[in-house]
Amino acid sequence: MLVPKICGIKDINTLKYIVSHKHPPKLVGMILNYEKSPRLISINKAKELTNLKGPCEYIGVLTSPISLDLLESIKDLNFSYYQIYNQTPEQIKNIKDQYNKKIILALTIKTAEDINQYKLYENILSPDDILLFDSKGYAETKSFDLSLLKRVRKNIKNKVMIAGGIKIDDNFSEISSFCDYVDLSGNLESKKGIKDFAKIDIFLKNIKKIK
Repeated sequence: MLVPKICGIKDINTLKYIVSHKHPPKLVGMILNYEKSPRLISINKAKELTNLKGPCEYIGVLTSPISLDLLESIKDLNFSYYQIYNQTPEQIKNIKDQYNKKIILALTIKTAEDINQYKLYENILSPDDILLFDSKGYAETKSFDLSLLKRVRKNIKNKVMIAGGIKIDDNFSEISSFCDYVDLSGNLESKKGIKDFAKIDIFLKNIKKIK
């Protein structure tokens, strides 16, 4: 079964639409410290959003540098996972040990060498942690060659998520053959940072159609 994640939520009306959808995503992400992102939100906004009850688990998206002040300011918010970019295995382990959060380890991919970064983290990831393979576009909607991931998928112990350039009408049945989660953000928007309810609806219904 392919599990949907929607990332870059920044307003309560969009979040209410998502959590009340007939087929809500399991995971909803919020951008907490990437200054270049049009989806960046404040800690106060993150508190407001994560207080909304519903069927979705919330994810705090963090990229380097991740300050101690930031980690302390979000530690009591209702985040099930921290999705973390650009941190060493030691830094990831320290965050896991100190804050007792599940981790979505985000690796940005362009080459086969990039894919193999996952091996550096194998010994620190728990069974509930997820490996996210993303493009190097960050806030931009860019893709990477998924065949690079297909070649090594059988060697990866953790659940796998992909992001970066995935479209609402992609072949999700094919994607489900080598991934456990799929993450969309920019391709669910009418303009940068503004989610389009119609696109969200199509995406979630298409995921639900997978046999």
